[in-house]
Amino acid sequence: MSSSTRRFSAATLIAIAAAGGLVACAPAPDAPSGAASSDFLPCILSDQGGFDDRSFNQLAYEGVKDAADKAGADFKSVQSKTPNDFTSNIAALVSQKCDVIVGAGFSLVAPIQEAAAKYPDVNFVMVDDNSIVAPNVKPIVFDTDQAGFLGGYAAASYTKSGVVATYGGQQFPSVTIFMDGIAQGIDYYNEQKGTDVELLGWDADAQQGTFVGGFTDQNASKTIATNFLNSDADVILPIAGSLYQGAGAAITASGKKAVLVGVDADTYVTDENDLQSLILTSMLKNVRVTVAEVVSKAADGTFDNTPYIGTLTNDGVGLAPFHDFDDLVAPELTGELEKITAGIVDGSIPVDSPSANR
Repeated sequence: MSSSTRRFSAATLIAIAAAGGLVACAPAPDAPSGAASSDFLPCILSDQGGFDDRSFNQLAYEGVKDAADKAGADFKSVQSKTPNDFTSNIAALVSQKCDVIVGAGFSLVAPIQEAAAKYPDVNFVMVDDNSIVAPNVKPIVFDTDQAGFLGGYAAASYTKSGVVATYGGQQFPSVTIFMDGIAQGIDYYNEQKGTDVELLGWDADAQQGTFVGGFTDQNASKTIATNFLNSDADVILPIAGSLYQGAGAAITASGKKAVLVGVDADTYVTDENDLQSLILTSMLKNVRVTVAEVVSKAADGTFDNTPYIGTLTNDGVGLAPFHDFDDLVAPELTGELEKITAGIVDGSIPVDSPSANR
């Protein structure tokens, strides 16, 4: 997706405060309950992160649940423990007569593409990718470089050491697009303020950086974060779902005054590991409301394969509140972020990523 495909308008300019209320999560149950009044059956398949990741998968799950509740329908879900489960899990959902199957995450692209060809009468929603061109596949993608830009700028404003770090779960476009935005946000801060804040963990020019190799290894995440702390980073932005917990453990063990920036959900709200005191803010990918909207349209019989693009303009992405850090960030920061958001929306502040071409 090139910058020419971005959808901007004069609508709401920023989701800094409001978007946080859209993503609060409760623990995801294994199966829905209650009697259905509709024959429509939406279904969802997780990647290996599972529906209790307090992040991306859980938000997608809750979006399907919201749409099912709105339609008066039941829904079905299946969790994948490893990538080897994807194909069989999709087949299991098809056998249960699902009308639409949501695939949560970039690692599901190949299995969803194969299934869409094999089951042409079943509709699929592919979250975080728009490479599949098929009449029965609805892509959902997000301009999260925009959210990353805001997060990078906020991190650069907050750092005391002048060193910020990011790392990813795996080198997927849905991960590196955030990292590109972070790098651009830090660069913009340096240009505006005459500073030299350094970013560790991602070289946007070379498109190379630090990755865990997956989204479940908290010990590896802790090790990476510890290395960054030892290199003087005092703001860490993991683009790795629940692996922010490993980074939080590293900060706690180090005794250093460092903070985290969450990703996807408002991590301050969703966290259950007593890490709120470390969470500066979160870069939001509003998966829940976006998935709910797309599945609700499918329930109404208006499914199509036109990509849905979440942007700052339509509240598909944003920046969460500063919560406990409201009085600790620079007094001018919120106003600066509002102006930056307006500039991104009207195009006067360019934000783009090679990963946005997907």
